[in-house]
Formats: sequence, C-alpha cells, structure tokens
Amino acid sequence: MVDNPFKWGTGRRKSSVARVRVKPGSGAFQVNKKELADFFPNEQHRVLIMAPLEAANVKDSIDVWVNLRGGGISGQAGAVVLGIARALMAMDETKEEALRDGGFLTRDGRMKERKKYGQKGARKKFQFSKR
Repeated sequence: MVDNPFKWGTGRRKSSVARVRVKPGSGAFQVNKKELADFFPNEQHRVLIMAPLEAANVKDSIDVWVNLRGGGISGQAGAVVLGIARALMAMDETKEEALRDGGFLTRDGRMKERKKYGQKGARKKFQFSKR
C-alpha cells in the first residue's frame, strides 16, 4: 500500500466549513481554486490564515489546498485556520505543542443565536403595553 502524501484537516467556524489538504511542497496556497490574495483581499485575514504555518515553521515547505463552504469572510478565515492546524498536526505530531500554544487547535464554538417565537429577534422583544 502506498502512503498518501496528503493530510486532511477540517475546520469549522460559525456556519463556515473548510476542508484543508496539505502536503510537502513549495508553499503554494489555493482557496476554492483561487490564490489566497484573490479570495481573501483583506490583509488581516491573510495574516490570520498564515499564522499556524508560521507557528509550525513550515510556511515555505507546505502546499495547501482549501475548499470552503458557507458563512462570511471572517467565519471562513477562522475555519481555514483550524483546518490548517489540524492537517499540520496529522502530518507531524511534534508540531502540536506550538499549534496549541498559539490557540490554533481550539474550535471557536460561538454561533448565531436563534430567533425565538413570539419575539422580534434572538434577544429583542416587542414593547410591552399595559393598557
């Protein structure tokens, strides 16, 4: 049986899901078949996404492919970070401490609160009238 060079990681944040595939390479990065800078024009999101690669010291030696679905830009960026961290850990167990210290392996469980029946929104209520 041939050992597969690809390692997978799944990241989730809000309603976004990122399926991340990594393998040793030259530092290529694709998100939904686009370059990273084309998909995430905001510099802050790109820095956040590259942080787990820098923490593990593999920024220029790993190729990354990401498939993203759902949510908005910030949720997608958070999902990619978790996916990359999980894939790097699957590739090399010794990187776990650096990734965990950076907080990249922790799932952010905050979700949008649902609207309740009889109310205007999740927290907002209709004005009470005594008379």
